[in-house]
Amino acid sequence: MSDEPRFPIEPLLPALMAQLVEHPRLVLEAPPGAGKTTQVPLALLSANWCTGKVLMLEPRRIAARAAATFMSAQLGSALGATVGYRIRFENRLSAGTRIEVVTEGILTRLLQDDPLLEGVSALIFDEFHERHLASDLGLALALDVQQSVRPDLRILVMSATLDGEKLARYLDAPRLTAVGRSFPVTLQSLPARPQEPFSRQLLRAVQLALAETAGDVLCFLPGKREIDQAARLLADVAAEIAVLHGELGVDEQARIL
Repeated sequence: MSDEPRFPIEPLLPALMAQLVEHPRLVLEAPPGAGKTTQVPLALLSANWCTGKVLMLEPRRIAARAAATFMSAQLGSALGATVGYRIRFENRLSAGTRIEVVTEGILTRLLQDDPLLEGVSALIFDEFHERHLASDLGLALALDVQQSVRPDLRILVMSATLDGEKLARYLDAPRLTAVGRSFPVTLQSLPARPQEPFSRQLLRAVQLALAETAGDVLCFLPGKREIDQAARLLADVAAEIAVLHGELGVDEQARIL
């Protein structure tokens, strides 16, 4: 059996835990796929200082649901038990929830309704490199709470691509960097056909990708409208078409993911 950790972030977790004992703020740089979103919150539950909740900001609703679902599966517990989520018009929480994944608007409201963040031991800002106004405001409010009335509150900022050194200086916080797993990537561009409608270009690209690989094909599109149009266009392609966007329900997302 291989001794390789399941997630690249795992070897860094002891150092992360040690830093949060000594420092109330920390910056974590980790590439996509390292496991920071799901493994760090679970690790924090074992800290002696973590007697309350771990609140994690996840910018996108679909990512918030997916992260909470994955962590619950790891623990072997129902979604909403130890790990849950709260997004606009939807939540899966219980009295025993220890890790709560929230979206930006929810965090802003929580900070407004409960400025002391009572019952919260750690606040994690995931995917901070996306730099939305709501996440910047949330971090500013959290820092104010920590510095004025909650010196025990831990604030962890996690990013895949942000300039961690600059952010660490701003936060007066140590910085940790995790390695990831690299996979070969080949870039291939189709010849330009300016007069060809986008729908035809999309169909041609997907058909070529299906012909050249035995695996799955991911097709990224700007929004729900374009995704639905593409699904109709590709209905006759000899492959199962799975639509994925933020407006899908939890069960539909789970079926796809």
